[in-house]
Amino acid sequence: MPACNPSTHSPQLNTIQMVEEFIQEHSGEYKRRALWENLPKKMMYQTFKTIIEYLLESGKIASDSRGTICWIHDPDMVRKYAMREDLRFR
Repeated sequence: MPACNPSTHSPQLNTIQMVEEFIQEHSGEYKRRALWENLPKKMMYQTFKTIIEYLLESGKIASDSRGTICWIHDPDMVRKYAMREDLRFR
C-alpha cells in the first residue's frame, strides 16, 4: 500500500459542488483565474486547480480556445439519447 502524502489535499464535496454550481450559472463568462477570483467563497488556488482538473477529466466542463470555462455536462440529454434504439451498440 502506498504511503499517504500529507501535503496532498482533497477538496470537500460541498466545495466541489459550490464550484460546479458557480460554473453552471456563469458558463462561458470567465477564464480560469477570473473564475477563481469570483467564486462566492474563497479557497486556495491549488484546491481550485484540483477541482477544475476533476471537472475537466469527468467531462463536466470544457475550456475553449481562449481559456474560457464552459459547463457541458447535460445528464438529461445523455438519458434522451441513451434511450434511442438506433444509437445503441450492437
